[in-house]
Amino acid sequence: MPELVLELNGQTWTLDRTRSYHLGRDPQADLVFQDSRVSWRHASVRWAGQGWVLEDNGSTNGTFSQGQRVQHLPLVPGTVVHLGNATDGPRITCSAPAAQQAPPAYQQPPAAYAQPPAYPQQQPAAYPQQPAAYPQGTPSHQFPQAQHAQQAPHTPAMPAAAPASPVPPSGPPGGAPGAGAPAGFGGGPADRGATSLHRIAVGKVTRIGRALENELVVSDLQVSRLHAEFLAHPDGRFEIRDMGSHNGTYVNGQQLPKNGHRYLGQNDTVGIGHSTFRLVGGQLQEFVDTGEVSFSARHLTVKVNNGQLTILNDVSFGVPEKSLIGVIGPSGSGKSTLLRALTGYRPATYGEVLYDHRNLYTHFAELRHRIGLVPQDDILHTALPIRQALRLAAQLRFPGDVAEAERNARVEEVLAELKLSHHATKRISSLSGGQRKRVSVALELLTKPSLIFLDEPTSGLDPGMDRDVMQLLRGLADDGRTVLVVTHSVAELDLCDRVLVMAPGGGVAYFGPPKEALNFFGYETWADVFSAFENYRDYDWMGRWRGSQHYQMYAADLDAVQPQAAQFQPMAAMQQKAQSWGSQVWTLMRRYAAVIVADRGFLGLTVALPIVLGAVSAFIPADYGLGYGPQDRGFRNGDASMVLLILVVGMCFSGAANAVRELIKERVIYERERAVGLSRSAYLMSKVFVLGIVTVLQAAILSIIGFAPRDMPVEGVIVEDSPALEMTVVLMALGCTSMMLGLVISALVRTSEMTMPLLVMISVIQLVFTGALFKVHGSLGVEQLSWLMPSRWALAGVGTTADLNTLTASPEEPDPDPIWKHEAGYWLLDMLMLGLLAVICGYLVMKFLRRHEPEVMRN
Repeated sequence: MPELVLELNGQTWTLDRTRSYHLGRDPQADLVFQDSRVSWRHASVRWAGQGWVLEDNGSTNGTFSQGQRVQHLPLVPGTVVHLGNATDGPRITCSAPAAQQAPPAYQQPPAAYAQPPAYPQQQPAAYPQQPAAYPQGTPSHQFPQAQHAQQAPHTPAMPAAAPASPVPPSGPPGGAPGAGAPAGFGGGPADRGATSLHRIAVGKVTRIGRALENELVVSDLQVSRLHAEFLAHPDGRFEIRDMGSHNGTYVNGQQLPKNGHRYLGQNDTVGIGHSTFRLVGGQLQEFVDTGEVSFSARHLTVKVNNGQLTILNDVSFGVPEKSLIGVIGPSGSGKSTLLRALTGYRPATYGEVLYDHRNLYTHFAELRHRIGLVPQDDILHTALPIRQALRLAAQLRFPGDVAEAERNARVEEVLAELKLSHHATKRISSLSGGQRKRVSVALELLTKPSLIFLDEPTSGLDPGMDRDVMQLLRGLADDGRTVLVVTHSVAELDLCDRVLVMAPGGGVAYFGPPKEALNFFGYETWADVFSAFENYRDYDWMGRWRGSQHYQMYAADLDAVQPQAAQFQPMAAMQQKAQSWGSQVWTLMRRYAAVIVADRGFLGLTVALPIVLGAVSAFIPADYGLGYGPQDRGFRNGDASMVLLILVVGMCFSGAANAVRELIKERVIYERERAVGLSRSAYLMSKVFVLGIVTVLQAAILSIIGFAPRDMPVEGVIVEDSPALEMTVVLMALGCTSMMLGLVISALVRTSEMTMPLLVMISVIQLVFTGALFKVHGSLGVEQLSWLMPSRWALAGVGTTADLNTLTASPEEPDPDPIWKHEAGYWLLDMLMLGLLAVICGYLVMKFLRRHEPEVMRN
């Protein structure tokens, strides 16, 4: 067979025409380059039937021969090719093999690699019945070989050249080369060089921002128009000042106070948007995060129940930049726990997560904008059209000084990239499962993250949609992002660059190329592998992995660092937000109102509920209502108390029902938006304002139906001529307080199914403690407990206006309840108590919402 030898930096590769070869910075390429001018998948070499040819794969900087850029070049001995630059780019020389050599391009792997310890095949007869049946003296990293598995499955041949490391070398412990400098700024073993250099003149100010009038323009929508400024003092000191930026200025991962300043040393780094700056001498080096970052986990361990139970066990792996990683494993193997540890939502008990050699936990405030997370559930309101939902999300995520046209342009870019433009006006709920997942991905792409994590994106999808989603993720990785996907589907794993297999107990059973995984386990299908996990749950899968050559190739370097307790820096209580508090509230209110209007079923029920409840109260004859007509003094509290009781309990139920599901159904959305800068109080107040308006309107409808047919001979205690208005105000206040109680339930429960039973229970309790069914006043313990019930104070409020004490008095009991007295002081007391209970409920909601936030943000 005609052979060709390629020479690069003193290394040679003898090519075989039976396969093609890939060249680029991709660690999986056959010829791997570290030069940043070489594209990720730059070119390929193949046998074309008549001879060898090199084809450029659309590289950014081009492929050159004799000074000319080429797309298709025949290769013969003597041909010289430059990649990335015509003069000083990496040089490849072609030659013929020496007659006495003829080294094979592929050689057989070592025996330990070619014959991995085989697992028992999926034949019940071959399974040992008890662990004692295993051969005695079997090392912990080997598995008993089944009788019919004497020959190991075929293992793909290994290239003669030593394989490139799949992960950039690790930096020093703590994830900070030098004193916290990210890779790419010297001092880090993965130094890629600065993107650009800027000279700072002594005594002059260098302003940084998105606006063109800055001396250093950063074209990043995460950066404010006037973001920060560098100042070089005559005494040699350098200073960074924040100029009131929206997303903040970070020094060594910690945010400067708004309009704050700090002096910099030579090892300090400054983070602004996707750019990181470092002073070197009199120059300012800039590194723009375009996705070319390493990501690795070291010794991640998660313990719960006071350290008694381990649900994630010493997980270490490294992710090549711009790659697609699949995470699979049986249920309960810790996949979701791993995802939360990798994203900082639930930091590990031990270990560290390194983003470009920077500790994610201690730099979370800065790096959170560079990480996208797509949970299994939708992270957008499905009642809204795609374009409207994305525009509202963009308004929350981008700085307040980003013009609407700029935000909308970015939304249209993402829609076009994910091929959603022709669906932009459709409601998200009307889309197929695969398209809805595209919309969730589109939301995360708005801020151009370098890392994207997805949790079960193909769950519930048919095989065709499964393939479409995985091909979408493959495309995202090829376009310059690192994508990690947790999935139960194994049909499209070959699209991944690496696969991480989790074993029962939360340990790693395998990490490496997906095409080698089944050979590693010794099975033909993934179903057999998962069955083995189930049947041998006590087997040391992690030990077998660490005793393999795959471990030495793909993970051993990461395990060289000793495990240590995880450390994370909680975000400051006054963390700057992309939007001001008021702007966030207004945007959230508009979005929530749009969701309510789009949900016609909820809107119809909201209007019908007070009408029905008001009509129920109208069944009581008017002569036995709130007037002074003939009344049966023989039974307690009379018909007047019954009318008021129905209106009060109806308003309790309406107010609570409005809010009881609002937080639980948006929990995933809130958790994600909180991680990217949403204010907790702004979120709550948006709910309070919108639901408050809805509840007040319901109270007005209920009052009109309940009070209009009644004779009102009494005078009001506050507004003498309008007793009905006074009682309507009380019902409005009661509705808002009950709404806050509903929000407490919604923030407290774990599933939406729990809300309705709790709503019924709360409504019954409210009914019992009103004081209308039995005497509450004077009952030790019962009266004090009733003070916690909004219905108790609401009935007292309307009862004060209606002079319920007089209406229900009897010779035996002339003063049934002191707080029903027809006096202005008691009415104001009732309103004050309703307001106080609402404030207490609001405080509880804030506390409960805190549990649904990334731990590093809990302040």
